[in-house]
Amino acid sequence: MRILLAHNSLYYPSMGGGDKSNRLLMEALAAGGHRVRVVARVEKFGPPAHEKLLSDLASRGVAVNNGGRDVTFVRGGVEVHALTRDQQFRGYFEAQVAGFDPDVIVTSTDDPGQLLLEIALGAPRARVVHLVRATIAAPFGPDSSMASAARTEALRRTDGVVGVSEYVARYVREFGGMEAMHVPIALMEPGEYPDVGRFENPFVSMVNPCAVKGISIFLALAERMPQVQFAAVPIWGTNAEDLAALRRHANITVLEPVENIDELLRRTRILLVPSLWAEARSRMIPEAMLRGVPVLASNIGGIPEAKLGVDYLLPVNPITRYKPAVDENMVPVAEVPEQDAGPWQAALERLTTDAAHYRELSAASRAAALHYAANLNVLPFEAYLKSLLRKPQRDRGVKGPAMSGDKRRLLTLRLKQAALRKPAENLWFSNLDAAGLRLFCFPFAGGGTLLYRSWMETLRASAAVCPVCLPGREGRLKEPAFDDMEALVAALVPAIGPFLDRPFAFYGHSMGAAIAFELARALRRAGMPLPRGLFVSAARAPQFRLGHQAQTDPDDADLMEQLRRLEGVPAEVLANPALMALAMPALRADTRLYRNYVYRPEQPLAIPLFAYGGDADPNVSREQVGAWREQTTAGFVQMEFAGGHFFVQAAAEFLALLKDGLAGLR
Repeated sequence: MRILLAHNSLYYPSMGGGDKSNRLLMEALAAGGHRVRVVARVEKFGPPAHEKLLSDLASRGVAVNNGGRDVTFVRGGVEVHALTRDQQFRGYFEAQVAGFDPDVIVTSTDDPGQLLLEIALGAPRARVVHLVRATIAAPFGPDSSMASAARTEALRRTDGVVGVSEYVARYVREFGGMEAMHVPIALMEPGEYPDVGRFENPFVSMVNPCAVKGISIFLALAERMPQVQFAAVPIWGTNAEDLAALRRHANITVLEPVENIDELLRRTRILLVPSLWAEARSRMIPEAMLRGVPVLASNIGGIPEAKLGVDYLLPVNPITRYKPAVDENMVPVAEVPEQDAGPWQAALERLTTDAAHYRELSAASRAAALHYAANLNVLPFEAYLKSLLRKPQRDRGVKGPAMSGDKRRLLTLRLKQAALRKPAENLWFSNLDAAGLRLFCFPFAGGGTLLYRSWMETLRASAAVCPVCLPGREGRLKEPAFDDMEALVAALVPAIGPFLDRPFAFYGHSMGAAIAFELARALRRAGMPLPRGLFVSAARAPQFRLGHQAQTDPDDADLMEQLRRLEGVPAEVLANPALMALAMPALRADTRLYRNYVYRPEQPLAIPLFAYGGDADPNVSREQVGAWREQTTAGFVQMEFAGGHFFVQAAAEFLALLKDGLAGLR
């Protein structure tokens, strides 16, 4: 077989459990005589990431082919093609599919936005298999952090869905309404597993301490048990706030991640896995047990399967809600419920004081894991792929297996409940229930929703005006404002996803124009629906920020003077210190966000683009507005109005022409 893995992250070297599991699975298939290719990427594109990957591979003795935009190498018999220098990952993957002509394309929840799935489904003869490694990244059901009916339907068009555990397979069948099965896809590294679990080892360790992994329980134990030495290994989920909390405890040592897990486990007396989300399985648990290190783990999701019947599954209060945002590590922001660390403390006290009990548990853990590993191989998954090749390719126009009307209605209800399960998830947007094309309106720097709310009645016959409320203002005043464009757009993608179920358009003024533009491009990269049109006002075309070098932040006096020159902020607000004190944090964050925004070229958008400017705008010229035409391959309209940067506040003529533009999109 010719097998292609769509891997929307760093394939090698990587510390993540999903990345490692994908690598071991592909290497096992290659060892079985199949031709295997992986299409992967670096975390952040550009020359520094390109050079770092070259250096990392060289330090591991891996020979590479240094391409102009990518790095290719062979590892474990697998051909790896990693895009490094530019962001055209979808096009790069599409070219790899065409050139390799695979029999099977493997996608997974490690690509939660399904950036590559639609391309895989378009392959002329390949069978598409989707691996579900994390239910939080599935687009359906109560565990999902970003439910989407459209992405669920896309999964139903695949030829097969495989869960990493029985728990996951059942979850897909129950909440996704599609067939799914569990076969081993989380293989272990071949070779010997040293017995390193010792009662005398120094640390009670936790890998990836963060909110969803149960850092709150870990910190509570460190607080209650000052005589115990703890170790924390931050990887993909640990953010700056987590690190600060860890370093406030004198009995917590923060360790660097290691590629060879034996290095950590030789120093570990007990491993803690207090996950608060429904882990699909957790490969760290059997890794530790194989080496005789006892594990205390939460009793949710697929973790009981990973524990292999060995004692110490402990209760937690699981996460059930996520905020419509991601943190600096692009991890969904969870609403973490209160936890009872008491059972964990009791178990840990016994294991750290009763040497005989510790050694008994260590031996039982190692025996169960060695038996499991001895019977673990790629053959069931290989047989599953071969069985798919004996069947006709699924008709990509048929969206999944037939379901009864009642079952489909029940599924639709569940998807809606998952997408809208609490009002706080709609803090980003308002007026979502109004009829008609949704016009999502993005604010200028320091702005809120007030201007756009005033448009609702005037535009009601043409569109439902849906103002976008960013963190740090109005009803979200206590939330920290975003000061980085990439992070803001990454948070907006999952937040807006559930509301792209009917025609929509984007409007943005000044800074809001850049946000709307970058969000449209992000939706395109994620394979999600695109707006029917993009409306921008009082904004230079983004290509003027190609290679932009950010300037230093202005002081308060300079910032106030800039606001006065724009003649858009009411004088009574500028003269009111109390009001300005409330507005200044958002203004500072917004100006920093736009000041640091750097445009990266991509293909123009295939949607109509309407660009509006003021004839007396001191910051944006007619030519700079007209240059937006380079960002579309569809229709382009440019209009100029009397007024300065905030010409839209003299609304009558502007709104009349905006209505005309919206009418053409329906």
